[in-house]
Amino acid sequence: MKRKFIDREDWSRVLEKRFKYTYINNEEFKGHVSIVYIEKVKEPLIAYMNGKDVCLADEGYIWLQHVPSNSNFAVTTMYNRNKEIVQWYFDVTKLNGVSEKGRVFFDDLYLDVVVLPSSEILLLDEDELEEALEANIITKKDYSLAYNEATAIINGMAADVQALRRFSNKYLKYMEEIL
Repeated sequence: MKRKFIDREDWSRVLEKRFKYTYINNEEFKGHVSIVYIEKVKEPLIAYMNGKDVCLADEGYIWLQHVPSNSNFAVTTMYNRNKEIVQWYFDVTKLNGVSEKGRVFFDDLYLDVVVLPSSEILLLDEDELEEALEANIITKKDYSLAYNEATAIINGMAADVQALRRFSNKYLKYMEEIL
């Protein structure tokens, strides 16, 4: 299991960025929200999905991340330089929290759900989850948690792309206003 920090200090692909985060506690969302403005990269991040190359990170791109309290996921909304959503990337997590040094993190449980603006939903890294279970890196309980959470995401938030878009754009605007 890998601990990931939302400040992305170890992101070697990105040479220059601006980062801001805050804690939100309202009826709609409770947890940390961060924004990363990608200003300079070594090279763009390109992923092959559904038969085509998709740019996920490049100069001018924005990554908006929600790490909810008391939930088992973190979602990153990736915007291109025109502020169009490229995808939503849900990391299924074992734990979301704040380190002793005050850095917001999540412990990644391997399984990921990607939602495309076209409403296509992809379940990724099932092989990594299986390997982690076989290698005793995770327990059967962790394994079940990962699939249960991924199923909840697929049948819940991922099923309504328009609501997901409104949610993301609302917090993008909010984060831009507090910068």
